[in-house]
Amino acid sequence: MVSMARQWCEGHSTSILCVGAAGGPEGLLASGSEGGEVTVWSQEGSVVGSLTLSGEEDNTSVVFSPTAPGWLYVSHGETVSILDPRSLKGVVEEFQGAGEEEINALALNETGSALAVADDSGAVRILELPGGKVCRTLRRHTNICSSVAFRPHRPNNLVSAGLDMQVMLWGLQKTRPLWTLNLQEVAEEEEEHQQRAGQLFNPPLAHCVSVSSCGNVLACAAEDGRVHLMRVGSGSKLEQQGAVKAHSQGASQAHFVSFLSHPYWLATGGNDGRVALWDLSQDPVVTPEGTGKSQAAPHRRKLKGKARAKQPSQDKAKNKSKAQPDKEEAEKEAGGCKEAEGAEEAVKSGPKLSINHEHKVNWVCPAVLKGEPSLVVADQSSSLTVYTLSGL
Repeated sequence: MVSMARQWCEGHSTSILCVGAAGGPEGLLASGSEGGEVTVWSQEGSVVGSLTLSGEEDNTSVVFSPTAPGWLYVSHGETVSILDPRSLKGVVEEFQGAGEEEINALALNETGSALAVADDSGAVRILELPGGKVCRTLRRHTNICSSVAFRPHRPNNLVSAGLDMQVMLWGLQKTRPLWTLNLQEVAEEEEEHQQRAGQLFNPPLAHCVSVSSCGNVLACAAEDGRVHLMRVGSGSKLEQQGAVKAHSQGASQAHFVSFLSHPYWLATGGNDGRVALWDLSQDPVVTPEGTGKSQAAPHRRKLKGKARAKQPSQDKAKNKSKAQPDKEEAEKEAGGCKEAEGAEEAVKSGPKLSINHEHKVNWVCPAVLKGEPSLVVADQSSSLTVYTLSGL
């Protein structure tokens, strides 16, 4: 069930592009829009403060520090600005040139000691905090890097996704990924298996990646309308992958919800104007044994050892990897590729909640507002919409 939508207005004059929520029962929210506007909101939806950043470039990501309530990180252009959300008088600190090109996404690890910056060049830079010194640059994406997320409980593991249709898991001690999943190859295999000759699919450009609070399940919203799921096992290996057909047009947003009954609730948003909430707890990617006797879906596979493709090389022509761990990790596993049973059981009944938001979704931010689990949605308007979740 969903209560009526509430509108939060008067915080912006342009389209809102990103939303972030601070933790805690009285945590603030922040939103960033076109033209450099940053607004901080109370849990009731009143404007606490507003600021237009110099340069008036679009704000692409707003992230609260998990450990320092006075720090809010905002990306705009190639710069990351630090603001004090409790007092928006001006910029506290600025990391100019934090991105090599325009920044698309920011992510903080749980300890607040590292900031990941994803940009149009495809690079992911890791900045030490405080200070903003670049301590790592990860270069393997061959197109725009659109999204990054740290794994909870593993502050040195980072997931990235890009418009090269690849999802990568990194161990920050090294500058090469632990594994890479090529969503285009996954889609081509499925299409070939199902023999849908002549049927056209949007390419699975990867827009938004999220990690469950347990740290072991990844979700990636893609242009093919699917949310691609991955389970990470011991040794950070990719154990299984699958997909949920979530939207009739491109899926732009996927965010795990950490405050409901289990870690596997996922909120998604898409270009079809829909916002959905999924219970993935019985999905065969999340629950390895599956739950039913239905036929195995070809795109939900258990990935082991020699069944994995080779690591992508710098040569784009050879960039056709699916799931390659470090060589020493692969040697620990033994062959075979097994189809997971019960693949369609978890999602054949559809999402637990489907909202016709009517407008193309720019951002979905799960938040607890005045004790109520909620989804805060940004679209192409200058207002936020809040949906209160109940009965979940």
